[in-house]
Amino acid sequence: MAILDTNPSQAFANDRKHVFHSWSAQSTLNPLVVAGGEGAWFWDETGRKYLDFSSQLVNVNIGHQHPKLIAAIKEYADRLCTISPIHANDARSEAARLICELAPGDLNMVFFTNGGAEATENAMRMARVHTGRHKVLTTYRSYHGGTAAAIQMTGDPRRWGSEPSTPGIIKFWGPYPYRSQFFSQSDVEESERALQHLEDVIMVEGANNIAAIVLESVVGTNGILVPPPGYLQGVRDICDRTGIVMICDEVMSGFGRCGEWFAVDHWNVAPDLICFAKGVNSGYLPLGGVIISDRISETFRQKPYPGGLTYSGHPLACASAVASINIFKEEKIVENARHLGADIIGPELEKLKAKHPSVGDVRGLGVFWAIELVRDRETREPLVPFNASGPAAQPMADLAAACKAKNLWPFTHFNRLHVVPPLVISDQEMRDGLAIIDEALDVADAFYTGK
Repeated sequence: MAILDTNPSQAFANDRKHVFHSWSAQSTLNPLVVAGGEGAWFWDETGRKYLDFSSQLVNVNIGHQHPKLIAAIKEYADRLCTISPIHANDARSEAARLICELAPGDLNMVFFTNGGAEATENAMRMARVHTGRHKVLTTYRSYHGGTAAAIQMTGDPRRWGSEPSTPGIIKFWGPYPYRSQFFSQSDVEESERALQHLEDVIMVEGANNIAAIVLESVVGTNGILVPPPGYLQGVRDICDRTGIVMICDEVMSGFGRCGEWFAVDHWNVAPDLICFAKGVNSGYLPLGGVIISDRISETFRQKPYPGGLTYSGHPLACASAVASINIFKEEKIVENARHLGADIIGPELEKLKAKHPSVGDVRGLGVFWAIELVRDRETREPLVPFNASGPAAQPMADLAAACKAKNLWPFTHFNRLHVVPPLVISDQEMRDGLAIIDEALDVADAFYTGK
C-alpha cells in the first residue's frame, strides 16, 4: 500500500490551501513540488533535476537519500520508534559519546534538542543558570533560530517582527574585513579592533552582569564571515578573564561544513558550549543539541537543570546521527569537504572574481563560501540594498532565476550568492555548478555601475 496516493498537482493544491510557510507572505509563494533526491541532486514532480547548491538549508551535508543512513533509520525503527528522555537508550548514549569524542577540549556531555533554535535557547539558559548573570552578548550579523530567545539573539532583520522579546540580550559588531566597522586595513587590524570593541561593550555593560557571548564560529546566512586570525582566541581569552561563558553556534558550520568536524577546530579554540543541528544527521530526522564542557555540566550535578523536551534524544534521530557520523568517517566526507574548498571552490571563485566586475569579495572554508556582489567595487555599494524587497531586490532574483534556468538550485541572501552544496558532491559536479554560476553572474554584471 502506498503511503501517499496524492498526485503532484494535488500536492501543490494542498500546500497552497493548508501549509503555512515560514518567513513568507503566503499569497506570494509558488513552491516547487519536490519528488525525490539523490546525492547532490533533487528533482521535481516532472523529473527535472537540480544540482543542489543550497543543501536545502545548508543542512544536507551527507547528500540526499544516502542509502546507508536510510537503512540505519529503517533498522532502528523496527526496534524502537520512541522512548521518553528519562530513560537511557543505546542510540542516544552512542550518539552522545561519538559527538563528545569529536568535540574539542573537555566538552563531554550532550543535551539533545529537536533542532538548532532549541539548542541556542538552552545554551543561553545553561549559561545564565551557571553564572547567575542575565545579560547575553550576540552579534548584529547573526542568525540563531526562530524561537523566542533564539530570535532575540539573532542580529539580522528577521528579529524585528518578534520584538520586544527575551530581555537582556545586547548586540555588538563582529569582524567583517570586507565591510569593516572599525576602518581596518588588514585582517590583523580587524581582529584587534573587533576585540577592542567587544572589550568596550563588556566594560559599559558590566562583565559581572554578562552570562555569555554567543557567536557563530563562522557566520552563516549573514555572510559566511570567516573570523580573522586571533579573533576567536581573543574572545576565549576575554571569557576566561571575566568568567563569561563562550558559546559557539555551529548549527550551520559544524559537522564537516568548514572542512573540519567543527569550525572552531581551524583555530584550536574550545568554547564552553557548542550548539549543533543540521549536519549532525543532515536533517534526515529533526535533531540538535548542546555539547557541554565539564565546568558547565558540573553546575548541574546536584542542581536540577530547568529545561527539557519531550523528544530530547529521540532514539530514531540519534540512531541516524550515529550512522551519519560513522559514514562520515568511513567515506572521508570531512576530508572531501576540505579538498573541495582548498582545491576547487576557493581557486575557482577567485577566477570568477577576476572575471566578473560585480564580484566584490569571495570568502569561505570547506564547502561554505560566499560570493558578495556589488554595483561598484571602489565604493563597495551592494548589488541590492540591505534587507531589500520588491523591485529593489530584483537583481538578486534575476540571478537566482538564471541559476535555476540552468538546473542549479542556489542559496541567496541579501547581496550574496552562497556556494554550499552537499559535502559529498563530486569534483566534476562542483566544477559544473561553478560553471553555471559563471554564466549567471553575467546577470549581476549587467547592473554594475562602477568603472
